[in-house]
Amino acid sequence: MAKSALLKSSLAKKYWMALTGLFLCLFLIGHLLGNLQLLATGENAALNFNKYALFMTTNPAVKLLSYLTYFSILFHAVDGIVLTVQNKKARPVGYVKNSPSSNTVWASRNMAVLGTLILVFIVTHMVNFWAVMHFDKNMPLQKVKIEVNGMEQELYLTTDGGYIPVAQVEQGNIEIKHRTEFYDANAHVKIKEGYKDLYKVTVDFFKDEKWGLIATILYVFAMFVLAFHLYHGFSSAFQSLGLNNPKYNSLIKNFGKAFSVVVPLLFASIPVFIHFILK
Repeated sequence: MAKSALLKSSLAKKYWMALTGLFLCLFLIGHLLGNLQLLATGENAALNFNKYALFMTTNPAVKLLSYLTYFSILFHAVDGIVLTVQNKKARPVGYVKNSPSSNTVWASRNMAVLGTLILVFIVTHMVNFWAVMHFDKNMPLQKVKIEVNGMEQELYLTTDGGYIPVAQVEQGNIEIKHRTEFYDANAHVKIKEGYKDLYKVTVDFFKDEKWGLIATILYVFAMFVLAFHLYHGFSSAFQSLGLNNPKYNSLIKNFGKAFSVVVPLLFASIPVFIHFILK
């Protein structure tokens, strides 16, 4: 990748770093808007979030954007590593008088470290949620408990707004195939489809008695790291693309500062809410 025509010069690498970085900022906004549903309470909170998760994993346009996002993350990471190595090779011996703290902000001097920590977070985040959603055979289906004739009955929610009694599955009258599909055990015909309960997976993860608090703290720490990375990266992306303009520089810089604080803060509020407040 480093020797390709697209990345044959440091200038080209900076362009691609800026473009992928700004695209990932858009992804953060979309991802945040969806995840903020986890702050909702009420009887439909789980269903609404699981409907969102189903849409995000089945809609063709969203799938295409997802692949573009995966590529952008990898490209952004590799590009950053290559630029860091090139910069060190270009200046193998430090200046005799060098006072970086007086010339640049801390975040700009440690973008590679911040980026590496964020990449580690992304990988672990995907293992704990994305991989479970897509590949875990034990991924739960959403259930509800309804009182019928004075007796509580447990039911699977289905995507057509219906229900499948859990007892029917336990008794073998209905089978679950392909992780979400309900089949008549005798006729071997698909009758309904259920919701993967990503809401339950997420809540259980952050409320786990043994690891929930640690997971919450590490998530909040990762958002602090993201904030520092965005603090420098947002405005520098416009500079790398040559979009500097005296009329707009101050606006871009201030918007970047606000973005780097508000977005990570809202992300961090989600596990804190789940662990400490959600009942």
